[in-house]
Amino acid sequence: MDARAEGSSNAEFEVDSGFVRVRGAREHNLKDVSLDIPRNALVVFTGVSGSGKSSLAFGTLYAEAQRRYLESVSPYARRLFHQMAVPEVDSIDGLPPAVALQQQRGSPTTRSSVGSVTTLSNLLRMLYSRAGDYPKNQPLLYAESFSPNTPEGACPTCHGIGRVHSVDERSLVPDDTLTIRERAVAAWPSAWQGQNLRDILVTLGYDVDKPWRELSKRDRDWILFTEQQPTVPVYAGYSPAETRRALKRKEEPSYQGTFTGARRYVLHTYATTQSAMMKRRVAQFLSSSDCPVCKGKRLKPEPLSVTFAGMDIADISRLPLKRLRSLIDRHLSQKKVSADHPEKALVVQRITEDMSARLDVLLDLGLGYLTPDRSTPTLSPGELQRLRLATQVRSSLFGVVYVLDEPSAGLHPADTEALLRALDRLKSSGNSLFVVEHELDVVRHADWIVDVGPDAGTRGGHIMYSGPLAGLADVEASRTRPFLFDANDQAEKNPRTAQGWLKLRGVTRNNLQRLDAEIPLGVFTSVTGISGSGKSSLISQFLVDAVGDELGQRVENAYDGDALEAAVKTLGGEIVEGLDVIKRLVVVDQKPIGRTPRSNLATYTGLLDHVRKLFAATKQARARRYDAGRFSFNVAKGRCETCEGEGFVSVELLFLPSVYAPCPTCKGARYNAKTLEIRIRDRSIADVLAMTVDDAFDFFADDQPLRRSLGVLREVGLGYIRLGQSATELSGGEAQRVKLATELQRAQRGHALYVLDEPTTGLHPSDVAKLMKQLHGLVEAGNTAVVVEHDMTVAAASDWIIDIGPGAGDEGGRIVAAGTPAQVSSEPRSRTARYLAARLSASA
Repeated sequence: MDARAEGSSNAEFEVDSGFVRVRGAREHNLKDVSLDIPRNALVVFTGVSGSGKSSLAFGTLYAEAQRRYLESVSPYARRLFHQMAVPEVDSIDGLPPAVALQQQRGSPTTRSSVGSVTTLSNLLRMLYSRAGDYPKNQPLLYAESFSPNTPEGACPTCHGIGRVHSVDERSLVPDDTLTIRERAVAAWPSAWQGQNLRDILVTLGYDVDKPWRELSKRDRDWILFTEQQPTVPVYAGYSPAETRRALKRKEEPSYQGTFTGARRYVLHTYATTQSAMMKRRVAQFLSSSDCPVCKGKRLKPEPLSVTFAGMDIADISRLPLKRLRSLIDRHLSQKKVSADHPEKALVVQRITEDMSARLDVLLDLGLGYLTPDRSTPTLSPGELQRLRLATQVRSSLFGVVYVLDEPSAGLHPADTEALLRALDRLKSSGNSLFVVEHELDVVRHADWIVDVGPDAGTRGGHIMYSGPLAGLADVEASRTRPFLFDANDQAEKNPRTAQGWLKLRGVTRNNLQRLDAEIPLGVFTSVTGISGSGKSSLISQFLVDAVGDELGQRVENAYDGDALEAAVKTLGGEIVEGLDVIKRLVVVDQKPIGRTPRSNLATYTGLLDHVRKLFAATKQARARRYDAGRFSFNVAKGRCETCEGEGFVSVELLFLPSVYAPCPTCKGARYNAKTLEIRIRDRSIADVLAMTVDDAFDFFADDQPLRRSLGVLREVGLGYIRLGQSATELSGGEAQRVKLATELQRAQRGHALYVLDEPTTGLHPSDVAKLMKQLHGLVEAGNTAVVVEHDMTVAAASDWIIDIGPGAGDEGGRIVAAGTPAQVSSEPRSRTARYLAARLSASA
């Protein structure tokens, strides 16, 4: 199946641009593939999820380009790079230097912003430093003084964050009728540490059985706010009277305990914990407000006294990029020259011209609604990737290979057109673009297609086709071909009728201002609109929070930034009708299903629990008295002692990437030898974890519960994933489908509200078809499904569409159209209508 390409005889590419020649690529599931790929062209890698596209584009081509570049830099500098593993490939010729733009979030710190990613913040600081209007007699400030991330600029009160966190008695002790023993101090941990602190108070002579409100103010203030940390003897399990006697007799204590006041515990935990869960827990006891000194502007008074166009640097950084561009253009057209400082005009012109050019690219990519001070953790991966892309377009490099990972993710079709213009600009500058992509509009725009497949995992890894788009029409085995060349009808011909309405009133959040909306119950609804229009604010944030609060099952929000800043976003709105129909809320997002390699598909879905019981029930296991716990690689009795159940050992190499080698004792199996002796039909527990979902489905053909769970995973397109595949190796789209499959395994009782944010991200059209079948099945079972979506195939197959816009940011936040797909497709004000109409006519 592997081919040098049916289209490689294309003389136009052979003469003009040359080829990158890959021979014997075996990275991950690639089957010793060889092919030629043109340079100076837009090359799109297609294929079903897990087919091997990224293994070829990133794991092979980019990894090899990076390796060659790093060999040219000093060993010391090499240590500063995150180095990829050396790819499994015989040879690659004609490969230029490469830049990777992958789907990943930026730094989790709120100090990283749109301005810092695009360098706009640096330009603004220079502008204010060299050309700002200073108060009389104030000395010149250097650019660093205009940054909240430097000692020269940061407000000393809030340390450049803009907000101050505080605690008071009301937040630390929400119910003052309780005693300390009854956990009146709710901020303290509920487990052993909380009991320890209460025991220490008994030793110190405080009454832990008197209602909090009856304690003296002096005692209450000391318990909550003291900075002292006395260490005293603790008598675990003793009553207060027994503790007093033990102290008098100087009995040997259980241990020595150190006291920590409630405020100190909360602030210290919030500042130092590495656990997101712990940070969220203590955040609820903190109140956050704008810094009283800088009023939330993060800077010292001196830089804030300098203005440009009548605004300080904090105010100008809060302008949407579109308005910032207008302001800059106004100054460029005026070209004022001061008699005292003629050099000032030159500085303004040079800096504003550079800013204007950068803003042009950002606006063309549909990012005009963002503000320079918007922190990167609040951006979607698609937005962040487009910011990086804009920086590259402006960099004017040539002769480079740009390797992009689904740049259309999270993009409305109108924004995809802008993306294609940016890619064309990079290509016309003499660069090559290797793009892993599922979006058919991007595929159709490509000069060259590399289709990988035919299926996923071990059933993929072959080059189905390599050549210009037209030639793919003849490759019958390609899973991509039908969606490009055949009429695919997924649209619902007769949309379902609503069984009631969920009525939202006065929603105010982000760019939504007192918005009223009505969501039909018992049907499938798509919420559409261009990127930044307010879809996620309405559905993934407000709707999820409001329904969750009503049902008592508040869901952790999709916002990944500071927990306190997330809370500030909520301003207003209520659900006035329809909540009585909803019995359960299910949010299926793209967050990881686990943050460590020990979490995997089998553990998350509960499959491993069932499999472990099967092994424990074997005759041999019962004879040895092995319980189900023996078959966990997280438990000492079952796991390999050398690698402690990791399956590999790390070898640190000073100037090279760390090498992860299979554990020399268990050979990567993760279990000890005695545990691996227990077998089911000659397969050990390690062998089962190495199986794909498809393989396990066949192996456990007689086990109905397992077969049902595995069947659901196959139906959402995850048959190629190994049961033991680490959670950290799964993409956001794969993690989302694992969550959906886990939910689908449960007995369907109806009256549940399912909310999904862009569920088609990272999905091949054939996988989208599988997903839609599952979602429609949920609705048929009496549930309501609401998806935020850009894929017009999904929108056309919906029962109802709510289109938000018409633009992004301040120009969005309104409902432009609501109705059946046919009704919305004819709405002239909707930016979605023409793309929806084209999709409906294609399936007619």
